[in-house]
Amino acid sequence: MDKPHAVVIGSGIGGLTTAVALHGRGWRVTVLERAASLEPVGAGIALAPNSQRALDVIGMGDEIRALAAWQGEGGMRVPGGRWLSRTDSAAAAERFGGPLVLLHRATFVDRLLARLPEGAVRTGTAAELLDPGTAAGAPAVVGTAAGNIEADLVVGADGINSAVRSGLFPDHPGPSYAGFTTWRIVVPAPERPFAPHETWGRGALWGAQPLKDGRIYAYGAAVAPAGAHAADDEKAELLRRFGGWHDPIPSIIAAADPGQVLRNDVHQLLEPLPSYHRGRTVLVGDSAHAMAPSLGQGGNQAVEDAIVLAHHLVPDGDLGAGLAAYTADRLPRTSAIVRRAARTSRLMCLTSAPAVAMRDALVSAVSRLGPTLVLRTFDGIADWQPPRHTYAAPRQVNTAPAGTGQ
Repeated sequence: MDKPHAVVIGSGIGGLTTAVALHGRGWRVTVLERAASLEPVGAGIALAPNSQRALDVIGMGDEIRALAAWQGEGGMRVPGGRWLSRTDSAAAAERFGGPLVLLHRATFVDRLLARLPEGAVRTGTAAELLDPGTAAGAPAVVGTAAGNIEADLVVGADGINSAVRSGLFPDHPGPSYAGFTTWRIVVPAPERPFAPHETWGRGALWGAQPLKDGRIYAYGAAVAPAGAHAADDEKAELLRRFGGWHDPIPSIIAAADPGQVLRNDVHQLLEPLPSYHRGRTVLVGDSAHAMAPSLGQGGNQAVEDAIVLAHHLVPDGDLGAGLAAYTADRLPRTSAIVRRAARTSRLMCLTSAPAVAMRDALVSAVSRLGPTLVLRTFDGIADWQPPRHTYAAPRQVNTAPAGTGQ
């Protein structure tokens, strides 16, 4: 019997992980990507223990853990340099069962592509969901310039402005602006080593973390009107906003290539969708539950989605029951994390001096009671366990140009 065919619309982290997981489960997969090449949007991604355990299911967990770079202390600071809280990598790994792994998105994409059959990913192919299909009847239909594709399953992994989501749930209000914008850069490491940190100011924050290859991934966020951009360039904007903050922030910004500074407004799906599926079509990642980056869980939840979806979709099983089980598993968990991320981002967005002073005092007081109290922020998130390990995708050698790399 021919393998059932799954069409994945979008080749981001959620789309590619879903394709790998479904392939390992016995599906034939096709990934459609409108961009001409697979150059990941974004600089870095932090994979927490929850997504690493999800990747264990497809045989990638240890491969990713080997890329962990954070060792020793880290924590939260104020712009003048004072530490509000400290923790260390060993305490985090002990509490949640693994390290935090920060890697370049291109690295992760390359590792995922290596596990897909050659030709599974079609770049330069815009796709539109024409018909979501019916779980027990008609196939789903995806339209492309080369013709329509009938599929046993369509996965909408087309991001925060998902056209698949809008087609499935046209009455949903969609994402809303979170009130702040973000910048991301990857630069060579400064001459003097530093402890990884996140620094919170008035309506702004800065973070800097090491990558395994010796470079530094850094990010900033600040309250700003939606759609705003620097009059000159975004590196100059970073220097204006963060150039007076503690070392090594000014030198990290100075090392950035102005053309490589990424800026993106943050949007979130605060109102949950009624379901993550309809007919033969299902949503994963930001298409289903876009969230503020304040907990670093956007990509992690997309990875979880992929593994849970494949777990429930036995190729010759009841598709409708499997999709319903996926929604039942994922919608409550991801909706709760969206809300937690929104609450955390509101603390970052405080701009009045008294409110910021109260926030900082509270964080400092909690930290003095013990570093594990700070880590408790991620209880119920980073300690998540995937469905039992039912399969692992065989590693494929993909000789086609990936269009990615560090």
